[in-house]
Amino acid sequence: MVTLQDVKKNPEVETFIRKGNQYLGEMGMTEHGFRHVNLVATIARNILERLNFPEREAELAAIAGYLHDIGNVISRSDHGKTGAVIAYRILTDMGMPPEEIATVMSAIANHEETYGQPVNNVAAALILADKSDVHRSRVRNPDIGAFDIHDRVNYAAEHSFLWVNEERRVITLELTIDIEICPVMEYFEIFLTRMALCRRAANFLKADFELMINGAKLL
Repeated sequence: MVTLQDVKKNPEVETFIRKGNQYLGEMGMTEHGFRHVNLVATIARNILERLNFPEREAELAAIAGYLHDIGNVISRSDHGKTGAVIAYRILTDMGMPPEEIATVMSAIANHEETYGQPVNNVAAALILADKSDVHRSRVRNPDIGAFDIHDRVNYAAEHSFLWVNEERRVITLELTIDIEICPVMEYFEIFLTRMALCRRAANFLKADFELMINGAKLL
């Protein structure tokens, strides 16, 4: 069976992730490189493992997490959809069964809040993992005075962690935000649709979603 380690060794995957992140950097966008995809892969796997889903499903979630931004090598616009098509050919060439490819493709294609839906367990885990990566280390714009709202929100995030309580079946995104850089209201201005998608994803996994910012429960 194709594993995450097999995918990481694929030279096409390595090149497409690296170049896609480079292209986004040229546009001044936040980091979407190996730090991000490795973290998302780890969190997606962790979610399904802690909620006692099958081990193979957790592995597919890790693979989808690692590949989810590969479409950035083509364009940021609709990168989930193009990434799913790229992943199809790569995973087919690697010998993954069609049933598993379908699961990974649908997860990649549905991870963005503009059109995404938690259509299966892997997609739900990927959504939660991807949207939990909010941190100042992702900001690449060197001019703080020129930050847009996305830069400010990410730069203000000093800590982020996704907790999974398997006994209560509660998934909690815990954030620490410097409100001198970004008021909490600004976070909601651009992230409300993401948090709504996270709630749907958690519900798909028969769990509840909570949002904690600076120690206060907001969702």
